[in-house]
Amino acid sequence: MANERKNFTMNHHFARRLFVRIASIGLLPIASVALLGCPAAARAADPIVIGQVAPFTGSQAVTGLAIHAGVQLCVDAVNAQGGVRGRPLKLVTRDDAQKPDATVRLTRELIASDAPVALIGTVGTDNLEALAKDGVLDQTHVSMVGAVSGAASLAKAPNLYPVKARYRDEIARLFSQISFLGIKRVALLYQDDSLGRDVLAGADAAARRYGITLLVRAGYQRNTTAVAKAVAEIAKVQPQVVFLGATTAAAIEFVKEYAAVKGTGTLYGMSIIDGDALLKALGPKRARGYAFSVVLPLATQTQVAVVREYLQLRKASTDTHLSARSIEGFIACKALVKVLDSTPDPTPAKLSAALKRAKSIDVGNFVLDFADKERGVSNYVDFAMFGADGRVVQ
Repeated sequence: MANERKNFTMNHHFARRLFVRIASIGLLPIASVALLGCPAAARAADPIVIGQVAPFTGSQAVTGLAIHAGVQLCVDAVNAQGGVRGRPLKLVTRDDAQKPDATVRLTRELIASDAPVALIGTVGTDNLEALAKDGVLDQTHVSMVGAVSGAASLAKAPNLYPVKARYRDEIARLFSQISFLGIKRVALLYQDDSLGRDVLAGADAAARRYGITLLVRAGYQRNTTAVAKAVAEIAKVQPQVVFLGATTAAAIEFVKEYAAVKGTGTLYGMSIIDGDALLKALGPKRARGYAFSVVLPLATQTQVAVVREYLQLRKASTDTHLSARSIEGFIACKALVKVLDSTPDPTPAKLSAALKRAKSIDVGNFVLDFADKERGVSNYVDFAMFGADGRVVQ
């Protein structure tokens, strides 16, 4: 992948097998399998284009590729059942390498060249703030579902819809729980950018509310893993808990270096840190005891319908980029498809209007509310930890 990741089209035989699997897990009525008897009709229909501008190279590629894989998994499943109202979905992508100026430029180019009805899964607070400031989404009436940030600065941004709780909700819930346990001494690692500023503001507010002492606030440069200075600062004050307001690659490096200096604080990572990537990089032994926020259903929560559906499709996929973060892209795509399905002959303007009205979007025992941006689309926050042999414990 250079500037654009190639999309693939499943052959008819694979599509039929996947379609039957989807029907068997309840994604659609089994009678709809008959649609595969006339695939030419679906192919003849104009595709509904969805665009994604995200980091597929660079330090945040692990996140961009994971989110993309989840979206693509959903797109392939929808197309296997005949598309949306008989029209197939087409996912087109651009690689912004996590650079905000590239995000804006490539989003404008993608909208001009491919005319997407919606966007999905752009990664990063700085990147999304740049889009909001530029005004391209407002000007073109194109909305983005699954904007990958929980920053408060984006809460009221027009046409941007995340599918998870906000960072400040994560921090407040964590500080509430550790305060109840009598833990008061906390150190904070943060990325020095808009993400980090949102984390700092949330941590300061929650610390005051729950009587937590923030012993040190240690930053590191955006799009790097240069955390050595932060490790030294945090280890020196010997906190009971270290909260990692960091991205995946930097968090992995911090855990390694903090262990090397024999740091003793319990590590709590934000939800944006890819647990699968961290576990793979560290191994079960070094990852044991690492705790993390949960703002979307985990793969272990098979009582949740969207998780069962995701796992069934993932099992049949050969995409090596599918990981813990991928369900965010999958859920975003599911939510977008539900709104598209209720919008005849969708255009960007029609879809944007529909999203503003969309309440109680149930993607499978996980409900989103796009109509109340003030309150947030979701308030689901929980915690989990890696136990023995890398097992997730809640």
